Amino acid sequence: MNIPVFDLKRQYENLKTEIDNAFKSVFEKGIFVLGENVKLFEEEFADYLGAGFAVGVGSGTEALHLSLEACDIGYGDEVITVPNTAVPTISAISFAGAKPVFVDITQDTYTMDLRKVEEKITDKTKAILPVHLYGHSTEMEQIMKLAKAHNLRVIEDACQSHGAKYNNKNAGTIGDMGCFSFYPTKNLGAYGDGGMVVTNNEELYKKLIMLRNYGEVKKFTSKIEGFNSRLDEIQAAVLRVKLRYLDEWTNKRREIATMYHQLLYNSNVQLPCERQWAKHVYHLFVIRVNKRDALKDYLQERGVGTQIHYPIPIHLQEAYKELGHKAGDFPISERNAEEILSLPIYPELTTEEIETVASLITEFQNI
Repeated sequence: MNIPVFDLKRQYENLKTEIDNAFKSVFEKGIFVLGENVKLFEEEFADYLGAGFAVGVGSGTEALHLSLEACDIGYGDEVITVPNTAVPTISAISFAGAKPVFVDITQDTYTMDLRKVEEKITDKTKAILPVHLYGHSTEMEQIMKLAKAHNLRVIEDACQSHGAKYNNKNAGTIGDMGCFSFYPTKNLGAYGDGGMVVTNNEELYKKLIMLRNYGEVKKFTSKIEGFNSRLDEIQAAVLRVKLRYLDEWTNKRREIATMYHQLLYNSNVQLPCERQWAKHVYHLFVIRVNKRDALKDYLQERGVGTQIHYPIPIHLQEAYKELGHKAGDFPISERNAEEILSLPIYPELTTEEIETVASLITEFQNI
């Protein structure tokens, strides 16, 4: 049996007629940049999340970058975030000219350890950037209290957490701005790059609209320095179709996660947790296990695809050596990087496939 870690072909086959019609509609109208599908998708996505405004941009990375720019965060400023994230989180901070300042994570949710945040706040700190990782939200209450006490912005990286909740509020709608990616493998994915910023602040919204399109207030009239970062019309049309299925897909992911939990309950792997204040949307199903690399190879040899999200914490990446960190600075992130493994999880995964993955993990541990 071949069980890939992701399989977007299955999703397309289920939605083929609707997706093809969405493509055809865009081609027939001949408008490919900032057309009606972008406008409508922004409205629909904001409504889905319960946010006041949404701005479609070129990628999740650019969503984060433009959010920082909208808050006037730049050279000499510091942004507090975590080292166990995708490089794009940190790229966005670098694009703005600011410096990432890391805090380690909790052992259970893999999200920011709030006990370690305040000690990192200096007079250069301008924002806290929590990452809602793998589909589980960060504990936001304390972050918002700290931000208010120190007059800081909060920009949520919700690129892996479409529909995830914290105390019944959607991830991405709690801070000043929330940033989403529509990379193809996301829970809500396009057929290329795409991103979105949501906010309840109208002033920030208006600034984001300018920033994504050369700083223009109208065509050929730039009020501020801006960028070229626009969600394109084709991707917006596809995402409008897929958004209608997002809750159904989330429920299916949660069902699959429950099956994994039941099948692996007595194994020696650490399974994902779901804190009482969270709704996990399982963008990834990440286990922690001894002999991770050997297990990964064992599964691969038997047709099961897996991935490691992420094998090298940011502070140990060569690209960020100038930050001056060393091994041992963030021990939980570093240990996790040696033990975590992402199992296949997507709505089209079958019961037989789930049972096969779990059976092989148990079999490996009994060798």
